[in-house]
Amino acid sequence: MLWGKKKAEDKEKKIGLLGAREIPAIVQNYLVTEKKMDPDLVKLLKALVYKSNSGEKAFNIRIFDEADAVANKVQIKNYTTMDQHPNLILYEGLYDEGSKYVKLEEKKKVNYNVPIYNEAEIREQIESLKNPGDMVFFYMARGVSHGGPLGMGAAIIELNPNYPGKKEKKYIVYTADVIDMKPVGKGQKLFGSDKPKDIASWVINGHHKRVYSL
Repeated sequence: MLWGKKKAEDKEKKIGLLGAREIPAIVQNYLVTEKKMDPDLVKLLKALVYKSNSGEKAFNIRIFDEADAVANKVQIKNYTTMDQHPNLILYEGLYDEGSKYVKLEEKKKVNYNVPIYNEAEIREQIESLKNPGDMVFFYMARGVSHGGPLGMGAAIIELNPNYPGKKEKKYIVYTADVIDMKPVGKGQKLFGSDKPKDIASWVINGHHKRVYSL
């Protein structure tokens, strides 16, 4: 069994069917100069490559966000995994390390340039919740969830519909995965609080420019 698995892995390596890796430098440069992507973000995205027949150093490439794959509960093995999950492909195309040629087609548009709020703005949005069950969410760059433009899901704050019941807090804080820019349900309950200031202080610790790779 182990020998058979090794032979399969060796065959995949021979034809360039490799697992997720950093985007090749010439493709990174193309994304920054031609697609106007943030260079810091480009370094956090991942590439899947497959040897092309169009040249000795030419490869087919698919670019994806690993955080998005985790949020969708998809384990990415190699280039062909995306055949079953085309919704995860951000860019697809070809690059040639010999000729320095790159051609990519955008397959999925994601707005990574989302606003980053300061602590006062976060508090203001929490305090603006008026009706029981009203919610506001903030994308996160740190935390236990995944997906979304900042990579680590979203923090959701709900005006507790059971408040002011016995031992009930005015606000409930959840963390949730994000798919297609929207939180997946309420996610996991973290804590309750009566103080918007304390909640905003907690949110701001993870609500910042994306700097982490999975």
